[in-house]
Amino acid sequence: MTQAQAGAIELAYVDEAGFAPQPPNRSAWTAKGETHAVAPKRAKRLNVIGALLSSGRLFMTKLWWNVSGLYFFAFLMALVERVKKPLVVILDNASIHTAKSLQPYWELLEEKGLRFYFLPPYSPELNRIEMLWRKMKYEWLPFKTFTPEELEQAIGEIGAGFGSEYMLTF
Repeated sequence: MTQAQAGAIELAYVDEAGFAPQPPNRSAWTAKGETHAVAPKRAKRLNVIGALLSSGRLFMTKLWWNVSGLYFFAFLMALVERVKKPLVVILDNASIHTAKSLQPYWELLEEKGLRFYFLPPYSPELNRIEMLWRKMKYEWLPFKTFTPEELEQAIGEIGAGFGSEYMLTF
């Protein structure tokens, strides 16, 4: 962290999150004696891979399909090309981050100057990008049902406005 504050390296808190076109069920009130029921709506999820950088920038990509290890590798390749200093990627232990079949890809990234730091299991509170996902889902996105195009646009607007209109403080 000290090296990142001095500008010698860049830390990247990296993770994936899924966004549904309908808002998450938060809470509801029901009259006493009545049964409360919410009909679930099934729709494709917009998956986002993001990197929250110690310099305050946000780098992310959106996918309408599941995030595989190869998509994750491609995201990291694009990230390492954009960051022009030594890069330390902070990750959880998700299977797409630790798959043995992807070891040659991770070695290639390490050759490009990227280093990995894996968080202890079951510790999402240590990955700063988790706070970003929570803010996006529960505060920054309007509480409404989106078309797929509207959802993609809304996520893109948050990404573009991060650091000016949308802020995190630690």
